[in-house]
Amino acid sequence: MKILVIGGGGREHAIAWRLALEPGVEVWASPGNPGTARVATCLAPPSSGVDGYLQVAASVQPDLTVVGPEAPLVAGLADALQSKGFRVLGPTRKAAQLEASKIFAKQVMVEAAIPTAAYRVTQNLDQAMQCLREFSYPLVLKADGLAAGKGVVIAHDQPEAQSALRTLHSTLGPRIVIEEFLHGEEASFIVLSDGKQVIPLEASQDHKAIRDNDEGPNTGGMGAYCDGRILTPVQTAAVMDRVVRPAIDYMSANGAPFTGFLYAGLMMTPQGPKVLEFNVRLGDPETQSLLHRIQGGFSNALYAAASRELAGVELDWKTDPSVCVVMASAGYPEQPRIGDPISGVDEAETSGAVVFQAGTRVGPAGLETAGGRVLGVTASGGDLRQAIDNAYRGVASIHFDGMQFRKDIGRKGLKRW
Repeated sequence: MKILVIGGGGREHAIAWRLALEPGVEVWASPGNPGTARVATCLAPPSSGVDGYLQVAASVQPDLTVVGPEAPLVAGLADALQSKGFRVLGPTRKAAQLEASKIFAKQVMVEAAIPTAAYRVTQNLDQAMQCLREFSYPLVLKADGLAAGKGVVIAHDQPEAQSALRTLHSTLGPRIVIEEFLHGEEASFIVLSDGKQVIPLEASQDHKAIRDNDEGPNTGGMGAYCDGRILTPVQTAAVMDRVVRPAIDYMSANGAPFTGFLYAGLMMTPQGPKVLEFNVRLGDPETQSLLHRIQGGFSNALYAAASRELAGVELDWKTDPSVCVVMASAGYPEQPRIGDPISGVDEAETSGAVVFQAGTRVGPAGLETAGGRVLGVTASGGDLRQAIDNAYRGVASIHFDGMQFRKDIGRKGLKRW
């Protein structure tokens, strides 16, 4: 089977890596990155946007195209590929509105009776400033559109909220959602769907803040761990019954069947699961820890979902927990610095970790930083403590100037169990 993976980040490197481990699978990637190139044939799109990827697909003639990032999906890449006769895994432009618009997602949650935080939608800065009076602190501010994981601010008092509103308004647009702050344990719950049937993946937990103990500004994700104990069987059933199935059924009933990976960012509250956000693709860095735990059946599941034939398909999981530690560049998330030489990747992998590349490029002196989140150092272990130790052993082998990484990825799990 020939599979084309669209995207050039750590998530796409992990997808290509997992697919390349399966017999009979030939992996291509566009544009890929230096890490992806170690497990797949990479082709840069000849032009930007949907048309460039269509030209790549026409050249490769894949049996399946997997679209990794949200932006091409929101731009209608899945629709365009399907119109040309390609089998594609990823939601249509209409279904991708679940991530493209926080306001649309909230409307879906309300109409489908999916539990979520109380909220107000504001259309301009003055209205948003007025609505602050209706909430207690802390509260949550969300830009409506795509923001690469950086459009959410938790404000702890009114001056902080007002300052954040001005920043969001000036950088990401006037439409802002104001939400109550939910208390509980966060979890990332992802399912693979063919539009009707779903396969739930193991739950994972992301770490959004830049610094230890969830301090500092939010990022696209500084690490994640995947452990079968994050949700109990009762909690998993509740998420499926109250969140996943209502969302899938709603989208189908409203003319936008959801095919691909549906990500529900959850807060497990005393009242049960409540949805913080929907994404229309695998999370990053959750993907790295999730795919490190899959033993087999991945390519078959993706093909079946894209073919609307997911019933009866299963994934083979390892029981060992896994941990991904993101190593970010100097200045991230505000102004990432690029061009710093990276050393120690091979040594980290010799120690037992898998190093998924994201913001990297090959410069005159070799591998160097080319973005905010640079590497995702991922490892498993017999228990969570061992998985954490194995991942950080890999981190210790790597160096680039100004590198940032959290030292507490997975620690919440150690405290819980």
